[in-house]
Amino acid sequence: MERLQNVTKKIGKLEFALLSPNEIRKMSATKVITADTYDDDGFPITMGLMDPKLGIIEPGLRCKTCGLKVGKNGCPGHFGHIDLAMPVVHVGFVKTIRNSLRATCRACGRILLTDNQIKEYKELIEKHRKEGRDTAYIFKNIVSDCKSSEKCSRCTREIGKIELDKPTSFREKGKKLTPSEIREWLEKIPDSDIPFIDINITAARPEWMVLTVLPVPPVTVRPSVTLESGERSEDDLTHKLVDVIRINQRLQENRDAGAPQLIVEDLWELLQYHITTYLDNQTSGIPPARHRSGRPLKTLAQRLKGKEGRFRSNLSGKRVNFSARTVISPDPNLSINELGVPIEIARELTVPVRITQYNIDWCKQLIKDTAIAIKHEETYIPQVNYVKRYRENGIEQRIKITDKNAEEVAEKLEVGSIMERQLMNGDIGLFNRQPSLHRMSMMAHRIKIVTKKTFRFNLSVCPPYNADYDGDEMNLHLLQGEEAKAEAEILMKVQENILSPRFGGIIIGGIHDHISGCFLLTYKDKQFSKEDASQILSAIGYTAKFPDNHEENGKTYVYGRDIFSVLLPKDLSIEFKAKACFHCDTCKAPNCPYNTYVIVKKGKMLKGIIDENAIGAFKGKILDRIIRDHGSDAGREFIDTVTKMAIASITKYGFTTSIDDEDIPEQAKQQIHEGLEKAQKKINDLITAYEHNELESLPGRSLEETLEMEIMRVTGRTRDMAGEIASRHLGLNNSAVIMAKSGARGSMLNLSQMSGCVGQQAVRGERISRGYQQRTLPHFKRGDLGASAKGFVASSYKSGLTPTEYFFHSMGGREGLVDTAVRTSRSGYMQRRLVNALEDLKVESDGTVRHTSGEIIQFMYGEDGVDPARSLNGDAVDIDRIITEVKEE
Repeated sequence: MERLQNVTKKIGKLEFALLSPNEIRKMSATKVITADTYDDDGFPITMGLMDPKLGIIEPGLRCKTCGLKVGKNGCPGHFGHIDLAMPVVHVGFVKTIRNSLRATCRACGRILLTDNQIKEYKELIEKHRKEGRDTAYIFKNIVSDCKSSEKCSRCTREIGKIELDKPTSFREKGKKLTPSEIREWLEKIPDSDIPFIDINITAARPEWMVLTVLPVPPVTVRPSVTLESGERSEDDLTHKLVDVIRINQRLQENRDAGAPQLIVEDLWELLQYHITTYLDNQTSGIPPARHRSGRPLKTLAQRLKGKEGRFRSNLSGKRVNFSARTVISPDPNLSINELGVPIEIARELTVPVRITQYNIDWCKQLIKDTAIAIKHEETYIPQVNYVKRYRENGIEQRIKITDKNAEEVAEKLEVGSIMERQLMNGDIGLFNRQPSLHRMSMMAHRIKIVTKKTFRFNLSVCPPYNADYDGDEMNLHLLQGEEAKAEAEILMKVQENILSPRFGGIIIGGIHDHISGCFLLTYKDKQFSKEDASQILSAIGYTAKFPDNHEENGKTYVYGRDIFSVLLPKDLSIEFKAKACFHCDTCKAPNCPYNTYVIVKKGKMLKGIIDENAIGAFKGKILDRIIRDHGSDAGREFIDTVTKMAIASITKYGFTTSIDDEDIPEQAKQQIHEGLEKAQKKINDLITAYEHNELESLPGRSLEETLEMEIMRVTGRTRDMAGEIASRHLGLNNSAVIMAKSGARGSMLNLSQMSGCVGQQAVRGERISRGYQQRTLPHFKRGDLGASAKGFVASSYKSGLTPTEYFFHSMGGREGLVDTAVRTSRSGYMQRRLVNALEDLKVESDGTVRHTSGEIIQFMYGEDGVDPARSLNGDAVDIDRIITEVKEE
């Protein structure tokens, strides 16, 4: 035990070494000399690329090297080797070879430094290594010192300039060096000088970077597959190795037969090309090796590199079992914690249940029910798909449950077996939507089995997933372990993520219809008959005391705000401005003439309108307060009941929008037309002043810039004016205005563009200027600086745009689309870099932020020790609330 406690988790250092030619031959199970893989009977050829000594992939056969079969603890595969006829430069070490040639003498192999320099550099390197400092710059300096020397101080040979022709050709004084000459040169470098070219003598020798023998990876690394047609299809690496062996044989034959030097050199170049593309098929300076179809081969480097490579695609993230994916659709009747899962998915995914003495009877019954469930497919009864049991010798036995064997398996069921049952209501699963950008992109839901084929969830949960129902698909992951389920339940359930960790505000709340519904319920002190009120309250399952009745003209009615009050906790007291606030010059709250100031006292709503600022996602003050005071359970319940109440009242009231909502009276159209004419005149006056040099330029701006800015200001004001006139005439009885004012969807700007005037179109923040010479389109005079010639759209969407306006509008719109596409990819890459940079930081229990090595990054988390998730929009304390409560006391 004592020995175990002394085991340190800190890695001292990592060393990488090169394989020497001898090591490659020693670890090789066989020499590979034949380029063919299988003979006519379909058996692997001896000393070929699929030799059984290199490992096996066919079930039933035994490996000729280790004698094991295929399988989990079977044959891992064994390396082979190809002896190269002539040496070849390894493309991965070209830079190290170049530095070695530049730093040493070709004749004697010694480093091109004087004895004094050697001594100084040795001390410097040792000092840096002791202090744990980076030594890379020292070796750069050594190479540049060596490059500047003209003669070798030991054998007085003149030093030639070494140049590298990408990717693997070297020249000395312009004369080409063959790989054989390079190898001879590197062999001469003595062990004592190797540390000065940044090579660890225990790990490598520089001449090993010029290959004389090539390792052949095991068959398990490059398995061949049999296609449906019965043909064998080989792996890309095998294809490449075939090329290497063929050219190697031809080179050997030609060299031994004394062929002309030119032919030998051509074949040698070709061998170099094949080995280079075998190691890395994206080497710059040479064309990639391709398949017959024209697809570039995926060779060694491509298997590891980048998004599709081994690390990012198979290690950091991988495909998993127990997951499902389908289209999503809305269901306001589900709780925010619930997820509707289609029967097809519920039948396919399973949950393991370990059989104990406490649940064995229930498990037996479930297995017996399976027989009935299989016969009655139309109703969903959870079935058991498999029972796993372990024999004494440790072999796993998996029994599929059918209606024939269900009774028998149930009787023989024993403690310790594992039953794989289908999904039931109440199981927990992780639900996720890509791209997963923050932790609320993956939350835990309780499963509810539903018919049809889509996942269904409450609309309030759309914002955290950033989901909409225009064909989005989402993933469900079924948890298999008890610990995972408990963790999901406590940390990941939707109700635990209502408050965003980014700013401490609510991210799940009322949206769209929920807000319109509550607005219609409480706007203008809306009155409901007793019957209507009962219907709305029954929709939320309310059974307690009925809200207060009021009588007027012999009719009994209930206020909408009293109906809403039944949802509020009895200790809630809060005041705030509603979203529909008119922002008067002097605020008359709490006696707001428009009733847009919300007052709740002791759980009773006295005044105001319920809209986005009360219950909306990101802004809902009432919801926020309920969660802070009463916890996430109360928050979930409030969201669920508000949803049901809003939908019941909007259904009662009736709510729809159409193009007619954007109609404005003739008088308003006339006013807008007059406003546009005024603006046109003002712009013409500005242009005239500019042409007569009478325009006064703004500080730090040229005359042209001043004109543009002034015109932009006028066109901006014009659009606002048109919008104001339009909204004045639309009024709050208009469904589109209700949506905009209550914060349910859209804005007054959308409405003013639809019914008033679309406004100035801009590209890169300026009026549209590019097009033809001295004009934007051939429809305008040369040099025209007027509003319409530079992209001002005077029409509204309702009246329709003229062809030139439409063209300018498309230009502005196109910029928006391109911008969005560019931003998405940029921010995705930026997030990836940030995540990789910060992944090993953590907040310790003492409040410091530390690196995994224990070094301190911040003495206090976030410099203030405040957890944003528990803060109030970034503030640690809600001072206003404390003052209000103290005043009341």
